[in-house]
Amino acid sequence: MTELCAKFGISRKTGYKLLRRYEKDGPEGLRDRSRAPRRHPNQTSPALEGAILRVRKAQPTWGSKKILAVLQREHSELPSRSTVDAILKRAGVVTPRVRRRRRQVTGPPLVQADAPNDMWSIDYKGWFLVGDGTRCDPLTVNDVCTRASLECKAMVSPKLEDVQDRLHRKFWELGKPRYMLSDNGPPFGARGIGGLSRLGVWLLRLGIQPVFIEPGHPEQNGRHERFHATLKAETASPPRKSIRAQQGAFDRFRAHYNEERPHEALDMRAPAELYAPSERRMPIKLPEHEYADDIEVRRVRHDGSIKWANELIFIGEALAGELVGLECVDGGHRHLHLGPLRLGVLHERSKTVMPMPPSE
Repeated sequence: MTELCAKFGISRKTGYKLLRRYEKDGPEGLRDRSRAPRRHPNQTSPALEGAILRVRKAQPTWGSKKILAVLQREHSELPSRSTVDAILKRAGVVTPRVRRRRRQVTGPPLVQADAPNDMWSIDYKGWFLVGDGTRCDPLTVNDVCTRASLECKAMVSPKLEDVQDRLHRKFWELGKPRYMLSDNGPPFGARGIGGLSRLGVWLLRLGIQPVFIEPGHPEQNGRHERFHATLKAETASPPRKSIRAQQGAFDRFRAHYNEERPHEALDMRAPAELYAPSERRMPIKLPEHEYADDIEVRRVRHDGSIKWANELIFIGEALAGELVGLECVDGGHRHLHLGPLRLGVLHERSKTVMPMPPSE
């Protein structure tokens, strides 16, 4: 045996092992055997693996992190994310992602939202046609701090009055935010002084200050943009057959998004766990702006002008009917105020209103 093992370059222990296998199983006993362990004490149980696949089937856009967050409510011991990824891959329910262009990094917040209703964001998701050919313009409103979806309305040919009506309903239901974040497009913003549209002027009367992102910088409202991507994937790919059916899909999505879907930025909690209605309630009567005693007050005419120094000075049609304030400053100029906002500078000599310099 010693000479034989030396000839084949194996140890005597291996030689005797092969001899025993040959005596027991014949030539078949000499084949290589698997080195895999016979028992796997850390192997995921079939029941837990089935639970993972059931969550994935119910939520086909979810990855391992959200699946684990949901299962944590019912199971004390869970596998790692890599194990869940392997289970999903083995079951054939995931496909390799196509490499996408990296999203632009979300910029610093224009206004810090540290509590529910500090700031809401509002926007239209890109329009699309439902099955019967009707154009759908989804209007969405979110709470910035908690990511809660407060409104998702399938609108048809919406006008300023339609948006104002939806917000009016939400303010009665949930109270008022302190700020409203939006882009500069209609009906949220306008090209007039201060970027205010009639909607923005109405919000200011309610004590809600409009905040506009910079033109061409959607990353300043990146949370809302990301919400729209999720909304499209889960409710409009493909679109439903009618506006009514599309609204039903939006309603089901909102309920699931707010109450069940874990959010990574919220430590895997759902928005409904953090959101609460505002204590700033909607007034029965729209209040007028109030100004200090040393500020001249003028009522803007229906054509958007005010009377000052025996002349009509154009302010902006969006401000028609509003009370504005004129604060005297050095150089004979006056700062133009609309409630808490300083909109521009009234030049005494030229009788024109110029936008406020960025530094101020």
